[in-house]
Amino acid sequence: MAYPTVDKPYGLKPVNLIGGQVFAGATRQMEIATTANVGYGTSIFYGDLVKRVTGGTIEKDAGTTTATPCGVFLGCTFTNSSTGQVQFQQFYPASTSVAAGTKIFAYVADDPDTLFQVVSCSSGTTVAAISIAAIGANIALIQNAGSTTTGNSAVAIEQGSETTTSTLPIRIIDVVRDTVIVDPNTGAETFPEFIVKINIGTHQYTNSTGV
Repeated sequence: MAYPTVDKPYGLKPVNLIGGQVFAGATRQMEIATTANVGYGTSIFYGDLVKRVTGGTIEKDAGTTTATPCGVFLGCTFTNSSTGQVQFQQFYPASTSVAAGTKIFAYVADDPDTLFQVVSCSSGTTVAAISIAAIGANIALIQNAGSTTTGNSAVAIEQGSETTTSTLPIRIIDVVRDTVIVDPNTGAETFPEFIVKINIGTHQYTNSTGV
């Protein structure tokens, strides 16, 4: 049995950079589009993948096997239309109303070398461990709806989709050994959590296709 128990996915959580470099919380501010003081119509949660779109703004990247993200969403800020006060949020609520003349900004971990911790699921939010043999493989995403209570994403990687396909959006870099599951009969080890990065061929900063 794993300790601590991993019972659900939480999106992509930045932990460090390639080569053991420290992730110091560096992010880039990116604008979320507004029309007539109403924001983009899809919620974005802490740990969701986002992508640049035409017009210079960002949207949630809801891809599973063909995502092309520029990074991972880590919160946002906007001026509340009701109070006139600047508001910081863990997640961006769909169709947010903002004060006239103001913008919505997201904080995005956009360094292509960022490593993220993520949970493996068989489907939906059902946690399912994978063996250490998955290290080095590319893998697909599962796009689950985030929580408006915690503000956190529920995106996961898909158990069983790990392969060599270059167009898959995520590369598995390592396992999270703290949550290893050991079979009491065989001693075989599997892992519900992995360290991953956005695949170099799909990250918008490193692939050859522009917006």
